[in-house]
Amino acid sequence: MLKPSILPLGAVLTLLASPAQAQQLGPLTVEKIMRDPAQWLGSSPNNIAWAEDGKTIYFTWNPEKARRDSLYRLAPSGGTARKVSLREQQSLPTQAGEYDQGYTRKVYEKDGDIYLLDLKTQRVRRVTNTAERETDAQFALQGRTISYTRAGNLFTWDPATGETTQRTDFRRGNKPASGEPTDKSEKFLRAQQLALFEVLRGKEQDAKARQRQQKALAKLRPKAIWLGQQTVQNLRLSPDGRYVTYTLVQEPAAQKVALVPNFVTTSGFTEDISTRTKVGAAQTAYQLGLYDVGRDTTFVLGYKELKGLDEQPAYRKEYQLQAKAPTPSDTAKAAGTKKEKPATEVRRVIPFGPFWSDNGQHAFLVIRSTDNKDRWIVALDPATQKIRLLDRQHDDAWINGPGIGYDEGNVGWLPDNRRIWFQSEETGFSHLYTADFTSGQKKALTSGRWEVQKAQLSRDRKTWYLTANKTHPGEQHFYRLPLEGGSMTQITTQPGASEVTLSPDEKTLAVRYSTSNKPWELFVMDNKPGAKLRQLTHSTTPEFESYPWRAPEVISYKARDGADVYARLYRPANAAAQGPAVIFVHGAGYLQNAHKWWSTYFREYMFHNLLADKGYTVLDIDYRGSAGYGRDVRTGIYRYMGGKDLTDQVDGVKLLTEKYGVSPQRIGIYGGSYGGFITLMAMFTQPEVFQAGAALRSVTDWAHYNHGYTDNILNEPYNDSLAYARSSPINYAAGLKGHLLMCHGMVDTNVHFQDIVRLSQRLIELKKDNWELAVYPVEDHGFVEPSSWTDEYKRILKLFETTLNPAAPAAGTTGGQ
Repeated sequence: MLKPSILPLGAVLTLLASPAQAQQLGPLTVEKIMRDPAQWLGSSPNNIAWAEDGKTIYFTWNPEKARRDSLYRLAPSGGTARKVSLREQQSLPTQAGEYDQGYTRKVYEKDGDIYLLDLKTQRVRRVTNTAERETDAQFALQGRTISYTRAGNLFTWDPATGETTQRTDFRRGNKPASGEPTDKSEKFLRAQQLALFEVLRGKEQDAKARQRQQKALAKLRPKAIWLGQQTVQNLRLSPDGRYVTYTLVQEPAAQKVALVPNFVTTSGFTEDISTRTKVGAAQTAYQLGLYDVGRDTTFVLGYKELKGLDEQPAYRKEYQLQAKAPTPSDTAKAAGTKKEKPATEVRRVIPFGPFWSDNGQHAFLVIRSTDNKDRWIVALDPATQKIRLLDRQHDDAWINGPGIGYDEGNVGWLPDNRRIWFQSEETGFSHLYTADFTSGQKKALTSGRWEVQKAQLSRDRKTWYLTANKTHPGEQHFYRLPLEGGSMTQITTQPGASEVTLSPDEKTLAVRYSTSNKPWELFVMDNKPGAKLRQLTHSTTPEFESYPWRAPEVISYKARDGADVYARLYRPANAAAQGPAVIFVHGAGYLQNAHKWWSTYFREYMFHNLLADKGYTVLDIDYRGSAGYGRDVRTGIYRYMGGKDLTDQVDGVKLLTEKYGVSPQRIGIYGGSYGGFITLMAMFTQPEVFQAGAALRSVTDWAHYNHGYTDNILNEPYNDSLAYARSSPINYAAGLKGHLLMCHGMVDTNVHFQDIVRLSQRLIELKKDNWELAVYPVEDHGFVEPSSWTDEYKRILKLFETTLNPAAPAAGTTGGQ
């Protein structure tokens, strides 16, 4: 049991609002819990960072109930937190940046200029001071110089001499013509003019002299590289200075984008917001370019060596089997003709890197297919422009997971300069691996039915620090692991989640910690197993603390296919037999909410306490597709959203009725975004299971959502129309029988308001009359205004009280709400 010591600031807050004076929160009402949280709940500390000397912890916080958070500072020994003035903020280095190999210096960008910080003396040198913006500051040439990008070109700065050198000369457009005529007639006329006129011959000689002079000077400058319509990103200088690598970016031709009308504007006129294309639209193309400085030559890397590059996605076999078999007439027509082998389709890829070893002798790339079904890690030889496979991760669904993501993922070099490290879901759970750069021999450093969620090397590069859910899928703890793997040492032990930031000397941990019914606070502890947590902040108000917030039970049950499904369960203190229940469906799909720490869905958490006070049993399910449970759960929705993710909800209903005494005729469901989508699928396809549903900011037709999210799960709509047909609620609207509430923001730039308008028209044409739509004119996808939250949840509560709990008093705007 934690017994935190409270800061003087917390004591002051307590004195200012003593129990006798503080407003009591109970009984809960929608109006109370949907107020601006900063004004009554409190604001938790965020963005935890240590000062480079380890004497101060910085964080954003809002104990003053201002309109937005401010930067605060606090000594790790405790005391009173102090707001950092704007003037002091301007002198602070940014947290982002890069350290040299010995952690003696740090280079960073701030406000478009580059700075170099000496960590021993804390002296800051300003590298650039220009009107143009410099970005992407790094140490280069084995730490001897600083590299950065300005206006699409690479520069280096030498701290010893103060000299700045331009390393590339990228230019948009095509290389200009030489000026020499190419037409035969023009060539003849030019030669005739020079033969006739001495003055022209003199000018010609002067021009050639200038050209020779310019050519000689050009040898001292970088090669002009003409990009056409492409742009460049990710400019890197090799450690020996011989190569510059860069990513060539080709944007697709102009495409139609969805416009979102904004009706409530300061101008008084309707203003259109340009948002995005829809899934299946052409995407940006990427290539890796190499500039060989010594040979003054550029190359574009090829990928023909990649194993599996020409493999076609497994789902296409389904369409090939459905293809019409050849008829006898087709066979007759083909008789006597030479059968040609069909052309092999090679998938496009996106390169990331290169990542150079500390000694500058080796480099590797991470390459991903644009359909996201393959990730290759390859050795790169820039001298030959060749690549060699070190690891391939393939997934018939899509590649993702902790430490993997949608880019290069969490990768690096071990200090021996011969092995790389990375995370992979090869076993079905994200774990830490190494691979020998020469042989490709791979070794797993961690294993088990749990996930490594974060991994980093200690500054002396002898130890791993990991964040993992090894003890329980709903807990996150901090661990230490030997460099070569072996037994993990658990550092944090308290139930819940610990977000750890190491001090520069790695002797102390700044810990952002919470439990399911206590919001995040800032603590410190020694970097020792089981060390005592010392609380530094106290953010919640006496009003929030006056209510006994439930710690929901984290349970699991078996789905119909035998999978384990985790959920949060809220039960009434005195549950009536055959009482009502509500299923909550979290958003995002790939997100975890059945855990033991403070939820990002804190408003919904408080609403579930309100429902439990009113006699409802509430089940909050981490359905198939959720985070925290490995690859099979993550990809369980591939090609069928509304399949296993929905049956997990239905199986949860079975649990409620068989184990917890809930009436099968009194069950509702609600959720937002992906949760709204599942709610629609539930109401349209499981009308005998769910009597009422509230679908908030819902996707109604996946063919109208964005490419980055949807293409991974359902592929492109023109290539996998079956997946879209069975996954889109608009196709099942005829099945609606229960009572449906839909709520949507009119300036939603994520799930467009058009989605819910199209579904409404479908319901009208189907002559359905047991539905309603509430619109919110000033809200985007994530609601902001307390008035909107209040209105939305009053309607949700009214829906459930009317349809699931008719014996309850009519819901009004005071006691019942």
